[in-house]
Amino acid sequence: QFLGEDDFEAHEARVCVAEGETLANPKRIKRFLPSQYFKTQAQMRELFKDIPSAIRNTLEIAKRCALTLVLGKNFLPDFPTPLQADGTPMPMEAYFRELSHAGLRDRLAMLFPDPARRDAERPRYVERLEFELETIIKMGFPGYFLIVSDFIRWAKANGCPVGPGRGSGAGSLVAYALLITDLDPLKYNLLFERFLNPERVSMPDFDIDFCQGNRDRVIDYVKDKYGKEAVSQIATFGTMAARAAIRDVGRVLDMSYTFCDGISKLIPNKPGQHITIADALKMEPILAERLEREDEVKTLLALAQKLEGMTRNVGMHAGGVLIAPGKLTDFTPLYQQPGSDSAVSQYDKDDVESAGLVKFDFLGLATLTILEIAKDFIRARHQGQEAFAFENIPLDDAATYKLFAEGKTESVFQFESRGMQGMLRDARPTRLEDLIALNALY
Repeated sequence: QFLGEDDFEAHEARVCVAEGETLANPKRIKRFLPSQYFKTQAQMRELFKDIPSAIRNTLEIAKRCALTLVLGKNFLPDFPTPLQADGTPMPMEAYFRELSHAGLRDRLAMLFPDPARRDAERPRYVERLEFELETIIKMGFPGYFLIVSDFIRWAKANGCPVGPGRGSGAGSLVAYALLITDLDPLKYNLLFERFLNPERVSMPDFDIDFCQGNRDRVIDYVKDKYGKEAVSQIATFGTMAARAAIRDVGRVLDMSYTFCDGISKLIPNKPGQHITIADALKMEPILAERLEREDEVKTLLALAQKLEGMTRNVGMHAGGVLIAPGKLTDFTPLYQQPGSDSAVSQYDKDDVESAGLVKFDFLGLATLTILEIAKDFIRARHQGQEAFAFENIPLDDAATYKLFAEGKTESVFQFESRGMQGMLRDARPTRLEDLIALNALY
């Protein structure tokens, strides 16, 4: 249950933290003994000296356990491609090329309604598309793009609002052609290499925003398509930071809240830095002085340091979804949260990637829900706007930029913070490129 013989008290404190108990409570149910620490071979032989076969059998069991973890190799689910004339599935690379070129033709027809202009622009788009296709195929990622394109197309066709794309993935023309994103990367001079680079081999990672209220419908579609046993979300593990460990340990030791809160606030709080109790003792003279003078502080910090960094709770990753090529249990242990009928991986987001599983980001965004409600109101309340669509709104509307210049951006995604509103009032943007620059700089 715990590593060393002297860790029993810390283990009991951890149990009390989880159960909301105090160590001194005489009525507390005690389920563990001081002897339940990790023992050496010699100690185990001594314990079982009357049954030596029990020790020998542990070796026999170990010999029968055969597990080889394949690390560093990605396992994508098989994407079903259409059947050819001879009844065999179309090769994935050929289907990927065909779908991308067909998508580009549709996009060019929308971007350049004039046929002459379209013919003039087509060569540079086709050249960029071919460059990206070659890179994606060479790196072995056509399946990833097809999977993402498929569930985004389903979402758009079934009333689940999807974001236009953000992050480095918006620099891919293939993504634009496959309807993964709705931004023309050539118009804004976006680099594909920021998203996928043969010299820095890593899985592509699209940040995909779905309407908060419909996100689960898209995940259910993926479960139906690839099998429930092949799809899960990802566990997160909350750990005890220095301040939380001090407060929790103080509570189980039945120390006053005011005392523990005062000690915890002596731990420096520096954004972006992980400061341990040991670090704080070097950085904060008052804390070091109180440790020397006060026995209560010694007891509190000694126990808190043993619990610091330990897992406190299990949660679920905000957006990560795993899609495996078969049963997830062939790749990762699973955990089912109390009251939930869905399993999550027991590996965190870094470990699932090491095990070769591919993470897809299904991010729930309240802004998309608000926009969908606004669209419904516009269609219902304004005559002549029954076919209103966001795609048809001009990007040079002066009244809209006036609102941005005045900092009136409450609930506008990534422009709603007070700091950003202040920057908008100072910069007074008048075009989309200004907003792009401000968003990147802030």
